[in-house]
Amino acid sequence: MELEGSQNLVATPDAVWVALFDRDILEQAIPGCESLTQNSETSFSAVVKLKIGPVSARFKGDVELSDIVPGHSCTLSGKGSGGIAGFAKGAARVTLTPEGGITVLDYKADVAVGGKLAALGNRLIKSTAQKLTSEFFTNFKTALTGETEEPAA
Repeated sequence: MELEGSQNLVATPDAVWVALFDRDILEQAIPGCESLTQNSETSFSAVVKLKIGPVSARFKGDVELSDIVPGHSCTLSGKGSGGIAGFAKGAARVTLTPEGGITVLDYKADVAVGGKLAALGNRLIKSTAQKLTSEFFTNFKTALTGETEEPAA
């Protein structure tokens, strides 16, 4: 399953870059994050509790950053297991581009799931992934700038 999108962040590319590698900011931004441990400059381990359709599970996973072009782009590769609920693995390419007073963060991810999660169907998995991605970026923007987005009327 592929996911892609773009986010406009009111910050410099350098500030966004630093935030993407900041354990405290990431812990605040990741939906359902119970713990986040930075193992090295380029790797993290996390425990995240999520509900996807009727399946609720605690996922333990690892994320590794590679293909790093400081201040501009990187690839995040990760895998996680939710025990009997199944597993997820994937990779995302993240690129930062300055435009005027903002930074445009573009991402393109390819994700695979297995176990009970796969039985839920691609449509439910994709809509949940999009919802979690939206929550992540809302939380990330708040942690980065201190601003909260106004809910749509």
